[in-house]
Amino acid sequence: MMLALQRRGCHNINFVTPEHVVPQILEALPLAIDAGLGLPAIYNTSACDSLDSLAVMEGIVDIYMPDLKIWTPQGARRYLRMPGYPHAARQAVKEMNRQVGPLRIGENGLARHGLLVRHLMMPGMLEETKAILRYVAEELGTGTYVNLMAQYRPAGLVGSNHRDGYHEIGRQLARDEYDQAAEFASELGLRGLDRRSRASALLLPVAQDA
Repeated sequence: MMLALQRRGCHNINFVTPEHVVPQILEALPLAIDAGLGLPAIYNTSACDSLDSLAVMEGIVDIYMPDLKIWTPQGARRYLRMPGYPHAARQAVKEMNRQVGPLRIGENGLARHGLLVRHLMMPGMLEETKAILRYVAEELGTGTYVNLMAQYRPAGLVGSNHRDGYHEIGRQLARDEYDQAAEFASELGLRGLDRRSRASALLLPVAQDA
């Protein structure tokens, strides 16, 4: 499959949430490389990865692309049902950064090697976003490439008649919330902030109560 994707002109091999198939990846990649695979390997993950899994991928992964979703255990308990997520994700992303360092872009404008951190902003959770951006700047470095995403849409149990409802996130992100986060990133000195997702998102003009 990897070789077929290369023949079709794909720019990379993107392994999505791959921790449970790390052994199979490690078996398949050498065979594909021997047969001519030359594309970067991307480890695309929620960042809830064990350090043991990441250790065996050192030198194998070209680009780590983790999400940093939630900062506080309270938020992670409510929205992910995993209060331990923030601690595990921070450890994992720090290890990824140690392995590959800042993102490097090739002459064709495509990523070739390094760390690309993503964060999906949530309505009414600007402080979570600020804490994550501060962590990136202080622990990973101000040159870290950050994709600050604004594409959140209420769906599923959000705003439903479910006993929980999650009504507080039952709206789109507001433009002023995104702009405040981007300004805060600039104040922190983050130089690799990718703001293109703001242009592609349908943002509310101002924050509204859900």
